[in-house]
Amino acid sequence: MHSDEMYSRNKLMDYLGIGHIDIEICDVTLRDGEQTPGVAFTKEEKMDLASELDSIGIEVIEAGFPVVSSSEKEIVKTISNMGLDANICCLSRSIVTDVDAALECDVDIVSIFIAMSDLHLRYKYHKSCHDIVTCAMNTIEYAKDHGLKVRFAAEDATRTDVNLLQKVFHEAEKYNVEYVSIADTIGILNPSTTHYLVSKIKEKVKTDVCIHCHDDLGLATANTLAAAEAGAKQLHTTVNGIGERAGNAALEEVLVALRVQYGLEKYDISNLNRLSRKVENYTGLKTPVNKAVVGKNAFTHESGIHVMAILEEPRTYELFSPEMVGGERNLIVGKHTGMKALKGIIKDMGYSLEHDQLCTLIGRIKNCTDLKKGISRSRLKEMILELEGHESQ
Repeated sequence: MHSDEMYSRNKLMDYLGIGHIDIEICDVTLRDGEQTPGVAFTKEEKMDLASELDSIGIEVIEAGFPVVSSSEKEIVKTISNMGLDANICCLSRSIVTDVDAALECDVDIVSIFIAMSDLHLRYKYHKSCHDIVTCAMNTIEYAKDHGLKVRFAAEDATRTDVNLLQKVFHEAEKYNVEYVSIADTIGILNPSTTHYLVSKIKEKVKTDVCIHCHDDLGLATANTLAAAEAGAKQLHTTVNGIGERAGNAALEEVLVALRVQYGLEKYDISNLNRLSRKVENYTGLKTPVNKAVVGKNAFTHESGIHVMAILEEPRTYELFSPEMVGGERNLIVGKHTGMKALKGIIKDMGYSLEHDQLCTLIGRIKNCTDLKKGISRSRLKEMILELEGHESQ
């Protein structure tokens, strides 16, 4: 990032009172991401993705939910024994047998969850809050006694009374849990309410706070960053934002935002596009072309004014370079392309045409039936060669 952009960013952060952000990432692609309808990773795919996440520098990888099946347990155990730098985590209900399954998998961290919202108590558990919390604390104590690090997660925390959350998180703190986690299970938060909720929890709890955001309102990434600003330590993500319903906070968006907006450079983001393509391939879920950071159009330009400026100085219409995330710039010829832009694109491709040739070429482009998709560079090259060949006869 250029010095003038860094200065502007730092001045804005000072103005807003945002200091240094101390965070870690827990990527939940292999667990929550796999809960996307129709998605099921193979053992080899999970191992490959775990390696990719580890190479980025992700601190915690949530490998799965061992009690789901014997094969799931085997996969989680295999990932735990891959020798990765990342801590391996798995999910557990507030049931001792779930913790036993986690122990058999050799994980570093177990994420023990309960829901305390009135809706979940009434329609899912059919039990009192006191009974559910007692069960959770007993399970936490069991996990700690057996040497596991514990993340205590409140499912549907964002529809749970704040005072109750504070009280129960404080109770969990007495068992020396490593984390307490706020799960925005239905994606109801916005950045302001996220900041408020994390701040309220931190008023009563000294334990590191986690944030787990779903994207039902398209705010998961924004809410995750707001939580970091409020002091949340662990941010949860999935590659391409996959997950139940509308998905989770997207890893690639969170990492790039942390780099660009907050100057956090401890993660290697140079292969985010490669990782995105792998997840796209393994899941069969097509990434939207306009997806931030990794979408096909993230660094694609067609408008003549934009193209000319990009050829002169890419920063005019690109917040960050495609190379930073392993992407490529794509200059498209289409209905919005003018003569100057076309000339610039052709020059960039290594060709030179006379004015009359350019006029002929742009006329053919404007009348091309492929304009809805734009003219690819390979097709433009064919048109140039056809034009040169015709005029040489």
